[in-house]
Amino acid sequence: MAPTKYKFDPESLSFDKIRLGVRTVMMRALAYFIGSVIIAVIYSFVFGLFIDSPKEKALKREISSLTLQYDLMHKEMGSIEKVIDHLQETDDNLYRTIFGAEPVSATLRQGGTGGVNMFSQLEGYDNSGIVIETAARLDKIRRRIYIQSRSFDDLINLAREKEEMLRSIPAIMPISSKDLTRIASGFGLRIHPVYKITKFHEGMDFTAPLGTEIYASGDGTVESVNSNKRGMGNNIVIDHGFGYSSVYAHLDGFNVRVGQKVHRGDVIGFVGNTGLSVAPHLHYEIKLNGTNVDPVNYFFNDLTAAEYEKMIEIASKTGQSFD
Repeated sequence: MAPTKYKFDPESLSFDKIRLGVRTVMMRALAYFIGSVIIAVIYSFVFGLFIDSPKEKALKREISSLTLQYDLMHKEMGSIEKVIDHLQETDDNLYRTIFGAEPVSATLRQGGTGGVNMFSQLEGYDNSGIVIETAARLDKIRRRIYIQSRSFDDLINLAREKEEMLRSIPAIMPISSKDLTRIASGFGLRIHPVYKITKFHEGMDFTAPLGTEIYASGDGTVESVNSNKRGMGNNIVIDHGFGYSSVYAHLDGFNVRVGQKVHRGDVIGFVGNTGLSVAPHLHYEIKLNGTNVDPVNYFFNDLTAAEYEKMIEIASKTGQSFD
């Protein structure tokens, strides 16, 4: 209870009790109330400025944890990017080199990043920078992985085609390689046996007894089977695909028909002495994109290194062809 206040009255020489009016009491109460509110506001401001509430403390802990997670994500993304870099380097410099394919362009590797801002909805927050940076980096990695996966799909198709190509390239001797002395004439300028003039010999001649089996040097389709008494005599042409074809001339007989699929090593005919020929032998040619190439460079599938060297030596010493 508030103490009672008195006022000295000089006329009556006595102390009279002070009685406050209703207005005064109301004003004082209002003043106390306003003062209390101001003190409370100041206290709340100071408290909020220097002391975190439990909810603020929880939010700060959450933000700190998220920031740490973002840092860890960036480190992990760095490791992933190194793996992708290694895959791309191996892809361009090894796999595509093996299959004879052009490297994937650097522009395509980057996945076409840039252009419209896809992360505008993430702007406007205190930590927008780190969130946008992480989202953009993830998007770039995602694009690079997609491009690399497409590249590997292409490599799978190239490998399948390469396997077929390796089976199709004329890569074995067209007659038995047991006796390499049967090579009578190689590719290049040779003396024609009939006209006795220097003429370019567009294939290789292999001497062999009549009826010796002749083998398809690679997988393919029989393009033509020709019976002729002049020129190349009885001959077979095989289309191997991939720009390759092979010619077998001066045959005694055939063992295939036009349009037939053949595999490397199949018997397609027999050595003869037909057409413009001076002795039983096989005239053998390889064409690449319609141009004759030296067959000696394609016997890599059935000869040892020593046999190959011997064959080259024999073919280079012969000065006259058999046709």
